[in-house]
Amino acid sequence: MISLQILSAWRPCSMFVICLLACAPIAVSAVETAQPLPKGSAPIALDAAWFPSRMHAFVWRNWSLIPLERMAVVVGAKPQDLAEMGKSMGLQSPHNLSDAQRKRIALTIIRRNWHLLPYEQMLQLLGWSAEEMAYTLREDDFFYIKLGSLKPKCAPLLWAQPTTSEKARAGEIAKVVRHYFPKAELTGRDPLFSFVNTLNKPLKGITPHLSGSAKQSLRLGYSYYALYGDPLIDASLDPYPDGYLARLAASGVNAVWLQAVLGRLAPLPWSDDSKIERRLIALRNLAARAKCHGIKVFLYLNEPRSLPVNSPIFNLHPDWRGVQEGDFTALCTSAPEVRSALSGAIASICRAVPDLGGFFTITGSENLTNCWSHGQGALCPRCKARHPAEVIAEVNATFHDGIVTANGHQRLLAWDWGWDDSWAVDAINSLPDGVELMSVSEWSLPIERGGVKSTVGEYSISSIGPGPRALSHWEAARKHGIPVVAKIQCANSWELSSVPYLPVVENVARHFTNLRTKAGVNSLMLGWTLGGHPSPNLQAIVEIEAGGDLDSLALRLHGKANTPAVVAFWRDCSTAFREFPFYGGCVYLAPLQMGPANPLWSARTGYPACMVGIPYDDLDGWSQIYPAEVFVSQLEKVATGFEASIARLHTAVPKPDAALAEEISYADAAAIHFASVAEQCRYVLARNAGDKPVMRRCIDGETELAIRLHALQSRDSRIGFEASNQYFYVPLDLVEKVINCRWLADKL
Repeated sequence: MISLQILSAWRPCSMFVICLLACAPIAVSAVETAQPLPKGSAPIALDAAWFPSRMHAFVWRNWSLIPLERMAVVVGAKPQDLAEMGKSMGLQSPHNLSDAQRKRIALTIIRRNWHLLPYEQMLQLLGWSAEEMAYTLREDDFFYIKLGSLKPKCAPLLWAQPTTSEKARAGEIAKVVRHYFPKAELTGRDPLFSFVNTLNKPLKGITPHLSGSAKQSLRLGYSYYALYGDPLIDASLDPYPDGYLARLAASGVNAVWLQAVLGRLAPLPWSDDSKIERRLIALRNLAARAKCHGIKVFLYLNEPRSLPVNSPIFNLHPDWRGVQEGDFTALCTSAPEVRSALSGAIASICRAVPDLGGFFTITGSENLTNCWSHGQGALCPRCKARHPAEVIAEVNATFHDGIVTANGHQRLLAWDWGWDDSWAVDAINSLPDGVELMSVSEWSLPIERGGVKSTVGEYSISSIGPGPRALSHWEAARKHGIPVVAKIQCANSWELSSVPYLPVVENVARHFTNLRTKAGVNSLMLGWTLGGHPSPNLQAIVEIEAGGDLDSLALRLHGKANTPAVVAFWRDCSTAFREFPFYGGCVYLAPLQMGPANPLWSARTGYPACMVGIPYDDLDGWSQIYPAEVFVSQLEKVATGFEASIARLHTAVPKPDAALAEEISYADAAAIHFASVAEQCRYVLARNAGDKPVMRRCIDGETELAIRLHALQSRDSRIGFEASNQYFYVPLDLVEKVINCRWLADKL
């Protein structure tokens, strides 16, 4: 999701505007899919010059993910050629991924080859059609935007025998690998995705819950590893197996969600999908299984999706044509036939899956949907005469009508995400009975970090809500007589999503306590696509609701002897985290998710950082409203605070059990990430100033951090992973960072 805080702050234009302009050319509908793959400005691809050649980089980055046989076909080589090239750089025999695992890591494969391969070879590497690529770039949580809304220009990569100088450089790389990783398994001891089987195992000693009451306080979470774009199409990639559902239920979760593209679950006049029934069977199955664990399944709606400008639908129904953005046009919801089709589709789903728990909607942002969804309704001949609040409320009422038509019991949460403050209350007052209002709790909360004042948009665990926007909207909803829900981030956030959870349990506990005591809100959406791993943070919600506190939670999880030290650890990490330099653009653009896996560059790349994608060396984008030195200082406060917390806990509990060791490991990984971002900032400042001594210190610091993180990820393959982005990095990327750093050091 794209934070609207960036609307007024991000340079050179808002992420929201980029969404409008960049997404449109790659929209894919079931009616017309023959759209060209997007290229944007298509600048020249960056050269990973620390490798002997682009071919060497290709072999290295795909070594642990793609079979040599497929790689060889892509570049016109023999598998043995590529095997010899890999071993010449010191690579070991890789773990082989299964076909299902490669589907789970497709986004990672695209990202790491973005500057190496043209689209045609990328499709070969993945075994995809152009239509599959186009759909992924758009529907996997705006993946094309996460790649910068551009495709770097790459010539076809064709095999040639390495030259003498390339062989010599490969030998130098092998020496670096042996020196810095003398005993390490380069691709990691814990195989990628091993956590899927671990989380899916039956949970012993847990009795399945009965289905929860509709009046029960909502605890809505997302899968730790579900595929986002089309999660119901492949039975081998079940987003919620029974063992995982049992673990979520034991953590207090009573509802889970999936993205729904409506035309893929129900027939629509403008969409024709042959696999609707297949997905409905999977959804019906999932809802029935989840019910056995006391869990309801919700679908996320962002509808109706726009169509190409030249779609024949608009020739047949010209009054359905809404606002245009780029090459795509909204289906105007002021047309009664469009609304009828939408409500009919919802009714069809409710009838087909009676155990479905409900839906939540985003109607004021994300994809171009209704004519006012991107604030441009005045350009529609019908919607220009209507207030945006009227249109937005009507869309939500349309979905609710579908539930009522089917005599369904499903809930509908209208999320005010993207609703303009000038008319949001009017929209709330126009929602029909039976709809619930959901609002981001911490939105518009004023904060000050390092002397810099700002307000929170969302995705903050370092800031303890609720904020004034949510409080105002909940008050309006209550006056209107509709229930309210708080959306928070419980386990992690875009402040850092590369660990399954951040052990800042006090911050989470205080936020939930505030919601209950100051706002009277008990129902929660526990996070967006990130934070779905069972954690002490989730357990804190359960504990507090039952009348407990941090002490009783620590006692239950870690025993009486360890309780004081564990509570102190949680409090210390929480205190340190409250120094985090939060700002919407910072959390999206700084290399927080990549940490030391982000390369250092010898000269300015000229590439702007991408939303939780590729950070490059865009220091201005990373630091946003913070002066660079303040940004660095605040990150170092967080990192050193986490490290000090770990040290004190180790002193008090020298031999932690597995559960506590896990919390320590994630705190350590988090500290490394924050320290690395600070180090990278200092490097860019020094490089731009030509300060070689500082550059060298930063290079050495990044080398050490990459080695430390490699050791942690090698033991726990959950580190570096997040569901909607898949692996931000794999162990070989951290080895590559060391190669990158030593190459830079030799150049100084």
